[in-house]
Amino acid sequence: MASIEIRQFGCRSDNFGVLVHDADTGTTIAIDAPEEQPILDALEAAGWTLTHILTTHHHGDHVEANQALKARFQVEIIGPAKERDRIPGIDRTASGGDTLDVGGIRVEAIDTPGHTLGEVSYYMPDAKALFAADALFSLGCGRLFEGDAAMMWDSLQRLRALPDDTMLYCGHEYTATNARCAIDIDPQNLALQERVKEVEHLRVEGKPTLPVSLGREKKTNPFLRADDPELKAAMGMEDAQPAEVFAAIRKKRDGY
Repeated sequence: MASIEIRQFGCRSDNFGVLVHDADTGTTIAIDAPEEQPILDALEAAGWTLTHILTTHHHGDHVEANQALKARFQVEIIGPAKERDRIPGIDRTASGGDTLDVGGIRVEAIDTPGHTLGEVSYYMPDAKALFAADALFSLGCGRLFEGDAAMMWDSLQRLRALPDDTMLYCGHEYTATNARCAIDIDPQNLALQERVKEVEHLRVEGKPTLPVSLGREKKTNPFLRADDPELKAAMGMEDAQPAEVFAAIRKKRDGY
């Protein structure tokens, strides 16, 4: 759908705000609502009016502005069914496997528990865009606040199954730290070496490291490669189950 435009901007200290706009219908979707003013500024700069909020999970840095934006724009708020009682202003729920019509934009909900028990990621096939919030980061994944390693590994396999040309949008700018951990784990990975240099350059220039293609993440993100024999060998875990390898990677990343 050529009429869809996506704009990403900073919120809070390291959150991303994202707006998705369909010029044909006027639909404008906020992916989460981390902070009201940056969202208002982005809307004003684009000349758009907010119509919907897609909430990924209940954490305060993703829902803080829900009520204020709903009061201002009378938006519809859609969020994970399993966290309905913890999403301010929620009107409609989404569960993995649902295909939603959000103001004329087709949105597929994907269950991605692990960071929280009910987190949902949103895939827009016509825009070739995945909004994974705190489930999947570039070169990383979300911390396991409510779920466990096996749960998160299952979630990331669902995201990994999406097409390589899908552009990944995440909830935070954590890529530089993720890169340091990833290259320590997998120093011989040429694609990862290239990505690490790119990330360092972008951060020096004060530019965001996202979005990034899912195809690149499949080659470089250790959390998406816990079943890869080369990565398992690099970890010294050739005979381990993928969930065990994933848990070991997560434990290492927690130390950075």
